Amino acid sequence: MKHIKLNDQGIEVSKIQILLNSKLTPSPSLGITGIFESKTQQAVMKFQKNQRLASNGIVEVRTRKALGLKPTATPIPQIVTAGAPWMKVAVAELGVHEDSLPGQHNKRIVEYHKTTTLKASDDETPWCSSFVNWVINQSGYKGTNSAAAKSWEKWGVSVTVPVNGSIVVIKKKTGSDQSTGSSSGYHVGFYISKTDKLIRILGGNQSNQVRYSNFRLSSYEVLAYRKPQ
Repeated sequence: MKHIKLNDQGIEVSKIQILLNSKLTPSPSLGITGIFESKTQQAVMKFQKNQRLASNGIVEVRTRKALGLKPTATPIPQIVTAGAPWMKVAVAELGVHEDSLPGQHNKRIVEYHKTTTLKASDDETPWCSSFVNWVINQSGYKGTNSAAAKSWEKWGVSVTVPVNGSIVVIKKKTGSDQSTGSSSGYHVGFYISKTDKLIRILGGNQSNQVRYSNFRLSSYEVLAYRKPQ
């Protein structure tokens, strides 16, 4: 398992920055840059000291375990973030999923919910909009503060030609959508690509997790592409 240290770059560094922001009090308010610079190193050292670990600023096995940083099972493709810097945050959350045990809820998903006025305390309440709000907020922008996917349809400004990371709102043509847990059929996520038949989205609550999913355009209507104002 690779140790992560000063000057390293990549998705795992972004994950570390997100985790340090949530686990340290006060939060170091690290930028989710994917670059392990001196401020991130100092935050790692503070976390290690709090955990009574060797305070060397290197994320090795014991520090990874204390942070809850899991190794990436498969290589994550490079994401073009030009025009959508929040994608570094979104990609770092890939794999977050609902807890399958009765009465147990993934704390990360509950954290997503805290960015909305609904503030649901479980991982069963539809959370695609909560995920997008959390990602946008983590990136220094203001979201809709709403747990409703439909709220993004008028957020920010319209995008005529979407780029990787544009916020996209879709709706199931036949009503409710089992794959996203949406009773209204609305869903929001981050645009990845599109063909004549499919649109690919990185989003939360897609088969109960943060993942890439393809949505058939024969079954879904694309309602809006948006970006921050």
